[in-house]
Amino acid sequence: MSEFREMRRLKQQLSPEECAEVLKTELRGILSVLGEGGYPYGMPMNHYLHEDGNLYFHCGRGGHREDALKSRDKVSFCVLDKGWQREGEWARHIRSVIVFGHVEWVEDRKTVYALSRLLSRKFTHDEGYIEREIARSGPGTRMFRLVPEHISGKLVEES
Repeated sequence: MSEFREMRRLKQQLSPEECAEVLKTELRGILSVLGEGGYPYGMPMNHYLHEDGNLYFHCGRGGHREDALKSRDKVSFCVLDKGWQREGEWARHIRSVIVFGHVEWVEDRKTVYALSRLLSRKFTHDEGYIEREIARSGPGTRMFRLVPEHISGKLVEES
């Protein structure tokens, strides 16, 4: 038996390509870890879906998130798109994607800076701003990758 459940409502299931589109275009999602005392801990995070198939995240040093990730590397990451409505209806149609996997820390500073540039370009194409931020914050920036073990997505109607 797989440790990941199959989706029950297969008609709502997104294709792998649709899941990748949501992960590429949306700016942030919720990263969930197992925190202190066994409590789930979810936090909003910016992400970048790399061509290598991994998701990359940046963060500062220390704190609850880093402690949790160092003690247990299994996580889930959930992203929702903005959704859409049919004219005259109140219900939104929302695509959601959940990625299950494990985290690996990126230690090479050149790689951290290169990935930080890619992530930053989801928000701005002002290269001067990006370089100033990397020069200012880069030395203290941590980067980790989420290596997917299972990805599922679905289209949900809020009605």
